[in-house]
Amino acid sequence: MIGRRAGTNRAGMRRDDSILTRFVDSVFSLFRLAEFEILFVLFFVIAYVIFKDLTARPEYNRILVEKPRGYDVWPF
Repeated sequence: MIGRRAGTNRAGMRRDDSILTRFVDSVFSLFRLAEFEILFVLFFVIAYVIFKDLTARPEYNRILVEKPRGYDVWPF
């Protein structure tokens, strides 16, 4: 009831705020709610992009693809 008397709703936004302000506030509240999940996914996306970039270069790709010459303890 206090929020209704003060002219705000449950989320703390005023009724006379612009649509853009309400949208930005809702995006920030969603980010605060799912911050860990967003950062977790972002970490794997960045790691994937970096690994993809490294393996696309011929000098690094040769390391991953070439088979070693001579006797080796770990045969391929």
